[in-house]
Amino acid sequence: MERKEIIDKYERKPENILLILHEIQENNPRHYLAEKDLKEVAKHLSLPESFVKGIASFYSMFSLNPRGKFIIRVCESPPCHLMGSNTILESLAEILNIGVGETTEDGAFTLELSSCLGVCGVAPVMMINEEVYGNLTPEKIKEIIAEKRREI
Repeated sequence: MERKEIIDKYERKPENILLILHEIQENNPRHYLAEKDLKEVAKHLSLPESFVKGIASFYSMFSLNPRGKFIIRVCESPPCHLMGSNTILESLAEILNIGVGETTEDGAFTLELSSCLGVCGVAPVMMINEEVYGNLTPEKIKEIIAEKRREI
C-alpha cells in the first residue's frame, strides 16, 4: 500500500499519529520512516514536522534509517541477561558480521536490542520481525539464521 493511501485512511486527528507511522513503516520494504513520510504525516495531521519527527525518534520500534528484511531484536532484560543473552548477541554479531544498530551489507538483517520481549520463561530470547525464539543457544542461532537466509 502506498504512503498516500495509508495516510488518507485516517482522520486528520493528532491521536492517529502512531497508527499512521506504524502502518507506513510496516509497508516500507526497508522497515523505516523516510523524511518524506514524516512530512506527509505532519501535513495530513496539521502538525509541525519537528513534532512528528520527535514522536518517530522517541519510540524504539520506529526507525528513521533503512533496516534489513529481518529485524532481529535481542532481549536484554535481567532474566534474559542472567540466562545468557550476551552470548546470543555475540553469536549473532559474529554470524552476521555486524554490531547492534547495524544492517548486513546485503540488507537482509538488522540487529537491535529490546528492553523486554515479555517471554521471560523461555530466556534468553530474540524476536525476528514478529516471531519470537526462546531457549536460545549459539547452535540454535546458527540454524535460525541459516533458515532465514534461505527465505531471502
